[in-house]
Amino acid sequence: MGRVNGKVCIVTGAASGMGKADAIMLAAEGAKVVLTDLNEADGQAVAAQIGESAIFVKHNVTSEEDWQRVVSTAVTHFGRLDVLVNNAGMMTLGNIVDCSLEDYRRVNAVNSEGVFLGCKTAIPAMEASGNGGSIINMSSVAAIHGMSFVAAYSASKGAVMALTKSVALYCREKRNGIRCNSIHPDGVKTPMVFKVATGQDSATREEIESLSTVEHPMCEPEDIAALVLYLASDESKFVNAAEMLIDNASTATPPISM
Repeated sequence: MGRVNGKVCIVTGAASGMGKADAIMLAAEGAKVVLTDLNEADGQAVAAQIGESAIFVKHNVTSEEDWQRVVSTAVTHFGRLDVLVNNAGMMTLGNIVDCSLEDYRRVNAVNSEGVFLGCKTAIPAMEASGNGGSIINMSSVAAIHGMSFVAAYSASKGAVMALTKSVALYCREKRNGIRCNSIHPDGVKTPMVFKVATGQDSATREEIESLSTVEHPMCEPEDIAALVLYLASDESKFVNAAEMLIDNASTATPPISM
């Protein structure tokens, strides 16, 4: 207990899935958490579940004005900013031929530009706090090996991976004590994955669980949250510009003889 005691964290996309798990675990380990999402009802419910150490702010991650408001709220309400978890994301089906330019731009606006704006806005606030900080960007295995059926998503997550390294190097050059790392999950049992896989807008927990099979096992949001917690904590103080895989060896290439 207390692995991030007193740290102030922003978690985007926190109304459900991985973001919800991140916020709950960070708060359980002593953090003050600002949850953000476009889904106000579910976001408020998660904040209420956590209690007085959490607040919710409705947030469009593609809006620079919204980002300034979120960071300002975190500093005003909790006194500083230590951790940013850029978790909000979206996915649409479509290979390079079928994907429309509109969908490509929409996915990249959320997944890539949203992360850019988060890093850009959070760094000065972390510097002003004077305690260093940790930025955790949610990428994907799609950034590493590509996925033909989600071309826009793969491109956006590749941008996140590259931007993460640029941010980490900038912060090291500035000697501001801020670290930046990316997380690369494979299959995670979340409402977003279920929606993309089935086309259904809502699902029961049992339906989401059914996505995981013996042939294609998927992890829990809490498995991702455990890594987020580590990267948010001082335990990872020398982990910087890392690409952290949670993929059950899906990106590993076995020897030819196997």
